[in-house]
Amino acid sequence: MRISDLRNRIELSFGSDWASSFCKDIALSELGSKTVDEALAAGHEAADIWRAVCAAHPVETLAHKY
Repeated sequence: MRISDLRNRIELSFGSDWASSFCKDIALSELGSKTVDEALAAGHEAADIWRAVCAAHPVETLAHKY
């Protein structure tokens, strides 16, 4: 998965107004308490980050899971 695909899925799941804030402010335990932006900077794969987002927020991501 490309980073642009990850960001698109996050925007579709959380809305364009909140997606940026979600990526920089919400730490996910599945990512070692890193935010999406921190995980990307640390070299995590975009697909692994998306799976972590889905695990932490299953309702919001259900329609865009695959």
